[in-house]
Amino acid sequence: MTLTDADLKTLYQLLVSVRQLDKAAVAWQRQGIFPTYAPALGQEAAQVGSAYVLDRTRDFAFPTYREIGVARALGVNMAEYLATHKALWHGGLYDPVTSRLAPIQAVVAGSVLHAVGWALGAKLDAADTTDLPVAMTYFGDGASSQGDVHEAMNFAGVMQVPVVFFVQNNCWAISLPTHEQVAGNDIAARAHGYGMPALRIDGNDVTAVIDACSRAVAHARAGRGPVLVEALTYRRGPHSTSDDPGRYRSLEQERADAGDDPIEMLRRALEAGGDIAEAFFTDVQTNAEQEQDEVFGQLAAMTTRPGREMFDYVFQQPTAVLRAQQAHWQSETEYDA
Repeated sequence: MTLTDADLKTLYQLLVSVRQLDKAAVAWQRQGIFPTYAPALGQEAAQVGSAYVLDRTRDFAFPTYREIGVARALGVNMAEYLATHKALWHGGLYDPVTSRLAPIQAVVAGSVLHAVGWALGAKLDAADTTDLPVAMTYFGDGASSQGDVHEAMNFAGVMQVPVVFFVQNNCWAISLPTHEQVAGNDIAARAHGYGMPALRIDGNDVTAVIDACSRAVAHARAGRGPVLVEALTYRRGPHSTSDDPGRYRSLEQERADAGDDPIEMLRRALEAGGDIAEAFFTDVQTNAEQEQDEVFGQLAAMTTRPGREMFDYVFQQPTAVLRAQQAHWQSETEYDA
């Protein structure tokens, strides 16, 4: 994918928007608006860049609980996305089909299995197996040790399904550094055992992420099977708002190990590329803050969802047991269906 000056400016706008919303979400949690939140500070380039290459008309992204940058890059309504963190609805209030973003997945590595299943279905349905829809699935270095990931990669390799396994190696599996929980400290090296190519890249460089993911998507789209992309980045804050990173790393260590800031990297590239006014960067920040306020207004207006919805969306055809559970719940809560 060849990036134009307009692309680079759009990417910068996306990175700043994501960081502003991410910082706001942490503040909203501290104010009691969100029960909890998993920050993405430092991982903006990995998320935005990987999603930027997807074809929104046919590809599908499968996130974890930290992919605010993926959602923003795909054009998802961010208030509907953040409704999950407000505990209004598990998985988000946005429409996964039209947005091409699967529901937010809180189960560690759970989205990886879903992506492989979707990709296999897409391959089986395709009239042309050399021009396939592609699934992009997200997980972290900690999740890479889950059995689900290995089962999914093995199945994808055997069945040659069009899926890109995108792992954000942010150096910390909650409180455990990657080298203490990944043998060899190299997740990309595992791909060979499942018969797929792998790319190991600087996840803080959005242009490097786009280059790698473009090649990975092209490989999968052509019917040549799955690809693993390991984006080396850094989690610059806590694992979640209930985590205290000061218990397992110092602030000095965090600053020393974090590497280049993704936003500053792209800004330097824009400035080196030619004549760009300071007003551009000022306007981008102002617009991001305005977007934050708009999202907050939408979130504030959202009310609790009807309780019956926890039964309505379990099965396409509800079972007798589910109906019995709903009836029991209604009788105990005096809820009028």
